[in-house]
Amino acid sequence: MATQTKAAAVAAPAGAMAPNRPKPSLMSRLAYHFERYWQLWILVAPGLIFMFLFAYVPMWGIQLAFREFEPSKGLTGGEWVGFKYFIQFFQSPLFGQIMWNTVRISLWTLVMGFVFPIILALLINQIGSKKVKGFVQTVTYMPHFISVVVIVSMLNIFLSPGSGIIGRFFGDTSLMGDPNAITAVYWISEVWQHCGWNCIIYLAALSGVDTSLYEAAKMDGASRLQLIRYVDLPAIMPTCTILLIMQMGSVLNVGFDKIYLMQNTLNQTATEVISTYTYKIGILGGQFEYSTAIGLFNTVINFLFLMIANGISKKVNDASIF
Repeated sequence: MATQTKAAAVAAPAGAMAPNRPKPSLMSRLAYHFERYWQLWILVAPGLIFMFLFAYVPMWGIQLAFREFEPSKGLTGGEWVGFKYFIQFFQSPLFGQIMWNTVRISLWTLVMGFVFPIILALLINQIGSKKVKGFVQTVTYMPHFISVVVIVSMLNIFLSPGSGIIGRFFGDTSLMGDPNAITAVYWISEVWQHCGWNCIIYLAALSGVDTSLYEAAKMDGASRLQLIRYVDLPAIMPTCTILLIMQMGSVLNVGFDKIYLMQNTLNQTATEVISTYTYKIGILGGQFEYSTAIGLFNTVINFLFLMIANGISKKVNDASIF
């Protein structure tokens, strides 16, 4: 007993006197990291350089929204005016109409463009023959590669009153000129063009479902609809959640090119959105400060929608993008 006590007394000071290793500095840890993973950094370097040059460097021009732009003084030489152009946009007589048009078209396109690819993927996944499935996939993908100019030209021809393939059923009513119908024309054409392409990621998620789940469900007497409800939908739900969150970040971004090509004097009250208004005011009108303020406002609203959707998803089903 005395021997153990003595040994413990001797061991305690020895342990206490053991020197602590100094924590490596930040620079030494970075040097070790780059020395070990330099091949990976070489691979990602082109992407990082591209992002820095074309995404972060242009952000220097955001301050133009808070200054009077004078070409001779550059982006930072003009007088600081604060939120003048934001207030000007909010007090504009067209503000309410532009926001309503943008939100209406965006929400219709977002909802329908999110639901229909899921339905199409679930239906394609039920096709047993590989040849038929490949043919259906190819046919549904093809419209995605058609030019926007061609799409709008097709709409004008097909919806021409009296002579168009579809327009003849509406008599003398011009769907391309009707403010009440142009929103439906826009989102239906968007869904038709991109539905097949957008369902690819859902088909990829469905391909990873264990076949034993299908076999067990069939042995229990499950029908096709029950297979979709209890096997397929739970399998793609995490993918659906992530894609919905990402799409919420562009809820106010209506594609400029297509809506601008579809716009005419008859439907302008329903097709004047933030992107077309910014183009007319900023590029054609030369009000670069005003258009920059509108673009910054649009970006902030989209970012808020993204954060809100991500927070709700994280609390509800523990799925988020960050």
